[in-house]
Amino acid sequence: MRTSPEAFLARLARHAEERPTTIALDDGARHVIFAELPGEIEARRQRLAAAGATRVALALDNGIDWALWDLALLRDGRVAVPVPGFFSQAQRCHLVASAGLDAWIGHGGEAHGFAATRDPAIATRRVTSPPALHAGTTRITFTSGTSGTPKGVCLDGLAPLTVAESLAEAVAGLAIERHLAMLPLSTLLENIGGLYAPLWLGASVHLPGVAALGWRGASGFDPRRALATLDACRPHSLILVPQLLQALVEARPKAPESLRFVAVGGARVAGTLLGRARRGGWPVFEGYGLSECASVVCLNRPGEPARGVGRPLPHAEVRLDASGEVWVRGATMLGYLGESAPTTPWHATGDLGRWEGDALVLEGRRREVFITAYGRNVDPQWVEGELCARPTIAQALVHGEALPANRALLVPASAEVDDAALAAAVAEANAGLPDYARVHEWRRSAPFTPENRQLTANGRLRRDAILAAHGDWLRTTSSCPRLEPSSTLKKECPMTPYQQLQQATRDERDWLLATPLLTRALEGRVSRDEYLAFLGQAYHHVRFTVPLMMACGARLPDRLGWLREALVEYIEEEHGHERWILDDIRAAGGDAEAAAARPADPATRLMVATVRDTIEHGNPVGFFGMVQVLEGTSTALATQAAEKLQASLALPDEAVRYLTSHGSLDIGHLAFFEGLVNRLEADDLAAVVDTARLVYRLYGAMFRGVEARCAGGSAARELCDALA
Repeated sequence: MRTSPEAFLARLARHAEERPTTIALDDGARHVIFAELPGEIEARRQRLAAAGATRVALALDNGIDWALWDLALLRDGRVAVPVPGFFSQAQRCHLVASAGLDAWIGHGGEAHGFAATRDPAIATRRVTSPPALHAGTTRITFTSGTSGTPKGVCLDGLAPLTVAESLAEAVAGLAIERHLAMLPLSTLLENIGGLYAPLWLGASVHLPGVAALGWRGASGFDPRRALATLDACRPHSLILVPQLLQALVEARPKAPESLRFVAVGGARVAGTLLGRARRGGWPVFEGYGLSECASVVCLNRPGEPARGVGRPLPHAEVRLDASGEVWVRGATMLGYLGESAPTTPWHATGDLGRWEGDALVLEGRRREVFITAYGRNVDPQWVEGELCARPTIAQALVHGEALPANRALLVPASAEVDDAALAAAVAEANAGLPDYARVHEWRRSAPFTPENRQLTANGRLRRDAILAAHGDWLRTTSSCPRLEPSSTLKKECPMTPYQQLQQATRDERDWLLATPLLTRALEGRVSRDEYLAFLGQAYHHVRFTVPLMMACGARLPDRLGWLREALVEYIEEEHGHERWILDDIRAAGGDAEAAAARPADPATRLMVATVRDTIEHGNPVGFFGMVQVLEGTSTALATQAAEKLQASLALPDEAVRYLTSHGSLDIGHLAFFEGLVNRLEADDLAAVVDTARLVYRLYGAMFRGVEARCAGGSAARELCDALA
């Protein structure tokens, strides 16, 4: 089986004739039906040709644009290089230079020498002597970089589409009509299994941005936001890495009724997790693959007993050598970027396995590389080297196999090195590592020596022996905060006041973030009337921000005099922001004067009145609970919401000034705010917590009221429900 781009595009053309009005791509802001798809691809192909783009970085968020540019590159045989969003600047520089990129689509190209062209979507740079690529290369997928430097895997145009057809054949009997892309499209697994395979089947592919899916960097995930998107989309299929499956099942043990197929791969999946998911009705099917083999090699199929990682797909041949190492032939890479081509069609995976009937069961790896629960490959020796480069750390062992957070055993350089010094060393090492490779939890350890059989005679760690001695801790997760020593009981691992504030307000914060209007804003699915209504309510609480700050400063007791200086800084930053909002309303086509004259909704009025009452008749420090809510929400949502709204509503920059300014301003504010909270005593912290809890509910009621009022409902009813 070898599927060509021509065959794939011919199939899309057939779908355009047979199901012209079926949605092919949908990112929440807009959609493309199958009848439009060939024309959209051709238009972008012509734009690429006009720009002279030959090796092209795709640095976009998940969405229709990512998919269409990718399909246009496939159509013309140009080299596509997806840029993972979690790559550090250094890793991106390596990607650009090693692949010889001459075009960039998306954000961030200017940092690497790409300049704007007449086409607003395409930036280019001149490359006089591009590095040689393996003949036939049309895609370079960069692995996460086990040792810091990402490794480019060169694929031809046949391999990804061959795997896509194999996957489509494996699930053909399920009548999948809607797929929700839960992983970044820069991930080869989602690119092939979540874009090409559904399109091959004639299914709709839903492509919301990664923030709407709950992603936070490469190693963070909010299942509540993901489930809200899942509920709105009602997909038939998903592709997940183990940590996402675990988070979703914990948040909702009973599976959404729409699901028919959930592929799980990218890292080892615990049998207990699979069992728990299946008992809840999640239709999970474990698979196995790697970038060098164009993603998926084996997969458990519907209607068959679940065994290991399943049978090889139709395109793939799998064999085991005498040592048990897994070798694969079919749809394999042309070679690594910058290295000579393989001399055999068989690829040695480095994984060990055995056969159970015709299904493959994995039993470990020959190499020391581990795969995190988010599917990122990490060479522990790389991270250990960074740790041991610090003078306070003599030895280190890093472990992260199938874990959401990497853990480390640290041997101090001397008995005088305390936990604070070790924590500082870990933080310093982490600063130079991408987030998926960082150490999140650590514990002190006795030295690894030949005498305790944890070190070889030539100084290499005996990992199996160390894991046997410390496995109970290394293989489980901890409740301790990140970067804290995890060798002690929880009572010896105290939270900072700011962490206590975050934990104490978690339920209320989650309720706010689950507001449908916010979810739709992150997907660009908010109407102009809703946006103008939001700005109107924002005006009515922002205009009181500075007066409330001044009142707070006037009523602070002398023991909290140090907070007045912080309030002065806040006042200088916030002064005049209500005028920004009125300017935004005008630029968005609204009536600013009418918005200012219109009474505020009940939730907005009550929010301001509550904070004023706290300042005047309670503990004035409670005001900072409002700061926690407003700035925390801005940091999490404002910038992305502004981008989506601007794109979907065709708004000028002048119409989103309030959101864009607060999204960036509040990132710095929030770090400053954390420092203030960490200086508060228990009674003052309690006042902040109490105010924050109530303001989260009122702020959420404000958003729900905007949505209800624009739909002809009652904002007052939403306030009653919020406080019930």
